[in-house]
Amino acid sequence: MPLSLDSIDLTLLAELQADADRANVALARLVGLSPAATLHRVRRLKQSGIVRAVVARLDPAMAGFPLQVYVAVSLQSHDDATHRRFAQAVRGMPEVISADWVTGETDAMLMVVAREVAELQRVIVRLSTRGGAARVMTLLRLEELKPASPLPLEPAR
Repeated sequence: MPLSLDSIDLTLLAELQADADRANVALARLVGLSPAATLHRVRRLKQSGIVRAVVARLDPAMAGFPLQVYVAVSLQSHDDATHRRFAQAVRGMPEVISADWVTGETDAMLMVVAREVAELQRVIVRLSTRGGAARVMTLLRLEELKPASPLPLEPAR
């Protein structure tokens, strides 16, 4: 269930999405609260789960992963055991940096990073042999069209 957010919460969330490394004192100035009250609000937002994590976004190519590939996977069967097996396999592959269950002809969509084609090939083989993938389609990411964006937060109506 969504957390009830007021205008101060929305401002804090927008600012944290823009720069999560911003000092609490700077956040307090932006929202017009004391640093202690601001810290309390930010902690509440984190504890509620609306703020999942505070992380640094790295450039994969600059970090040594020139291959970034979308991988569409269709599973061999659609029972609970196959889904659990696939999820366990994917969670055990550090090269898979994100994965989602999706609808349509594809069962899951993954983002995979690799240093070279041979490493990508090993990931694809593991998805089939350990994960139960019947069909694996890869789409090479050429260039970022739009970076990950902040949520378009606005007051509830």
